[in-house]
Amino acid sequence: MSETRGMNFGPDTPEWAIFREWWKWLQVHPGDRAELRRCQRLEEVLLCPAYYNLRNRLARVGKVYGTGLAAVAGLAAHVKEDSGGESLARQLGMQEGDKPRMSGLRFRRLLQARNHPSLYVPLIRAIRLLDRRVSLQGLARGVYWWNDGTKRRWAEDYYAFNTKD
Repeated sequence: MSETRGMNFGPDTPEWAIFREWWKWLQVHPGDRAELRRCQRLEEVLLCPAYYNLRNRLARVGKVYGTGLAAVAGLAAHVKEDSGGESLARQLGMQEGDKPRMSGLRFRRLLQARNHPSLYVPLIRAIRLLDRRVSLQGLARGVYWWNDGTKRRWAEDYYAFNTKD
């Protein structure tokens, strides 16, 4: 599957509103959420009815879908609380004591992910490192648009709080 046209998960967009409502729906449907959370590979997400629930909702605004949407859906199932604001990378770079929440080495490995399938499991681990409290919008935008530009922005966000003076 490839994306020929993308979604904009920016504020005040129909796709963001639909995605946010779907995520709230997922919170009150624990069986569907659990099924998505059990997916160990991105390909498994593509077999879950909850993913198609999101896909069908977004179809109403005429969007094209791909592995990016599946990754966003699967990862969103791991989010317990939408923290808003901060990007996921910035959250990972914030200091806990004298260390960032995610080590620099693990973060650089995360940035080496070439595609959505190779990004999926490392991001599940990252979400767990943050006690499942992440910016849902930041997660959706970053994961859906996983490319060199996203990687650069995430590096900038991570190192904004994680530099040695």
